Amino acid sequence: MRLTILGAAAGGGFPQWNCHCDICRLAWNGDARVSARTQSSIAVTGDGVHWLLVNASPDLRKQILSTPELAAGRHLGPDDRRGSPIAAVLVTNGDVDHVAGLLTLRERQALTLYGTAGVLDVIDANPIFNVLARDAVARVAVPSGTPFEPVPGLEVELFPVPGKVPLYLEGDVVDVGAMGDMTTGIRLTAGGRTAYYIPGCAAVDDRLRDRLRDADLLLFDGTVFTDDEMAAAGVGAKTGRRMGHVPISGAGGSLDAFSDLSIGARVYVHINNTNPILVEGSAERDCVEAEGWMVAHDGLELVP
Repeated sequence: MRLTILGAAAGGGFPQWNCHCDICRLAWNGDARVSARTQSSIAVTGDGVHWLLVNASPDLRKQILSTPELAAGRHLGPDDRRGSPIAAVLVTNGDVDHVAGLLTLRERQALTLYGTAGVLDVIDANPIFNVLARDAVARVAVPSGTPFEPVPGLEVELFPVPGKVPLYLEGDVVDVGAMGDMTTGIRLTAGGRTAYYIPGCAAVDDRLRDRLRDADLLLFDGTVFTDDEMAAAGVGAKTGRRMGHVPISGAGGSLDAFSDLSIGARVYVHINNTNPILVEGSAERDCVEAEGWMVAHDGLELVP
């Protein structure tokens, strides 16, 4: 199994286009302690030829151009004019930063789009996604807990994690922490190695801890360092948990929740532009690294 971080940031990327918070200000000013990151997505292969995209961010075209393994024409015959190593896409929820990039894949590339029935229903309900021609892009609903092979040599299983519906589907009452098919994590298995990718998770419960025990690689939701980070930064009133993201620090935070588990490698992904772990040498960055966590950046390659 080979895994590449295409985008390590949360929705809006880093720096966010309209944000001048303390962390984004460093990026706008060219501070060497921070580096730009695009929005959340990874690419995985089990055979080195066929690649699975997990989530399709609004920055997908830039991400493809920055990843030689995804270049058009690789492994094609001399007379072929179109083709891509991207053979399938899997979406873990219906958030804009995870589905908007599907529109980039509208040039009749044959591939398969996977997701839970609930998430695919959201996509089906929006006619703009009909630009993905049904005779070229098959849509396959996958039930949680059922392993499948989206590309050769790579087994995948979806499983529910505490979450919520996408922001654009919220009503007056939002069930944050709901378990269903609207927010999922994924297990990736190849060559006897297992990795987990969970870019959105509202809480770490015992069921999730038991599942992740002894994983070779964990890529986990690192949206905010503290639950009140957005308010403290002066850019929003919602807490991390209200947005469906467990904070890294504090009681019930992911840093503490996974501290006693035997996990091979730990990587924070889906990092919000307000999160100080983006700053090399910050106290928060030093804190997570001291606990054995890596902070993801675009282009990071991992072999579980």
